[in-house]
Amino acid sequence: MTVTFHGGAGTVTGSKHLIQLKNGTQILLDCGMFQGLGEDTEELNGHFGFHPAKVDYLILSHAHIDHCGLIPRMVAEGFKGTIFSTAPTMDLARVLLNDSAGIQQSDAAYMNRRREKRGQAPIKPLYTEDDVVEAMRLFKIVDYNEDFEIDPRITLCFTDAGHIVGSAAVHLSLLEDGKYTRLTFSGDVGRYGDMLLKSPQTFRQADYIILESTYGDSYHKDLEPIERQLQEIIHQTCILKNGKVIIPAFSVGRTQELLFALNALELKGILPDVPFYVDSPLSEKATMVLKEHTDVYNNRVQQILKYDDDVFQFKGLKFIHSVEESIALNEDPRPCVIISSSGMAEAGRVKHHIRNSISNDRNTILLVGYCEPRSLGGQLTAGKKVVEIFGDEYDVRSEVRVIRSMSAHGDSDDLLKFLSCQDPTQVKRIFLVHGEDDVQRIFAGKLRDVGFKNVAIPEQHQSIDL
Repeated sequence: MTVTFHGGAGTVTGSKHLIQLKNGTQILLDCGMFQGLGEDTEELNGHFGFHPAKVDYLILSHAHIDHCGLIPRMVAEGFKGTIFSTAPTMDLARVLLNDSAGIQQSDAAYMNRRREKRGQAPIKPLYTEDDVVEAMRLFKIVDYNEDFEIDPRITLCFTDAGHIVGSAAVHLSLLEDGKYTRLTFSGDVGRYGDMLLKSPQTFRQADYIILESTYGDSYHKDLEPIERQLQEIIHQTCILKNGKVIIPAFSVGRTQELLFALNALELKGILPDVPFYVDSPLSEKATMVLKEHTDVYNNRVQQILKYDDDVFQFKGLKFIHSVEESIALNEDPRPCVIISSSGMAEAGRVKHHIRNSISNDRNTILLVGYCEPRSLGGQLTAGKKVVEIFGDEYDVRSEVRVIRSMSAHGDSDDLLKFLSCQDPTQVKRIFLVHGEDDVQRIFAGKLRDVGFKNVAIPEQHQSIDL
């Protein structure tokens, strides 16, 4: 069999790993959209590097767009196989893919109006809402820790990866020439001691492991100070400076963690008395999905639920729905906190809020997760003093703050702990994906230090025999 890395190789986006058995069966692990890669993004999303119609099965680790965002595109290009996921992942994927399809269609309509004036041929969206409907018909739910026989040669098991609601590590048992090969794909590995979710589960011995490495060179701070940092930043900006706090946050995972932390501040009686807005209809839908799957919460949250039946609701919180309401926030000079997607500040309403706030030193832009270096969020994290937004340059006069410990990705220690259930001498090879090159090289050294001697860093579209 072979494995080919069509995404997430040398980048932290566009996850796609294709396994082909000797009998021609093709299994795709994730089908993510590339995000935040500048001019290369459109080209990367337009070409898979394989034929979707020839793929037999798609196994989805979780519902973040960089892992599921091109599934409807696959369907539009002929994929008719089965998509396996957990129940929460299917529910979230429906919400996120419908939102993404709306963005694709809206962007294409906007571009085509401009292209028509120039006498240029129209472009098509990556996919439509009809493609999403067709894609959702292909989903099949597999529960955690269930040995599910896909066909007589392929058995699938999901274990909780602790990254977002429904996230799973994928474990395959593949039969060829009378011999079983055990392959594990980590998906994205979460934190041990996460604010909301259970810790990643242990898993059976694997022969080959495809492992994410986003923070393979980093160590997150303890989770406990997050509430205090939020309280301090909001108090300093909104109360003392009479400004706004703008927080780019992914609609799934990060937004809910922020709401949970702010709710905790209210329970302690120290939540600043200012308006809080979640300006993302998608975030509200994603929060509703999380409320419907309370079994994913860790013991700490389960205890809080005994006296607080909604851990994402607190005084002063309002969800913004219409574009008109969003625009009104920019025109309102009063201090407030605005949480809005996308997390890398590359698209969506948050980009307008940043444009409106970035050159005012009373305001704060708070970054709470990983940002690809070329994205707007990445540029702000790096300390750039002038950034381009919607084609215009803006001086960065607002304060830029970063809370790195809110990442839903495990750090170096978390990734090593995730692998601690494995006997390194039995692992034939580990493939590092979903990470930047310099980070992966550092983490590969750490893996070798603990006994994993054969560590590979695949390149885009590289095929490797197993």
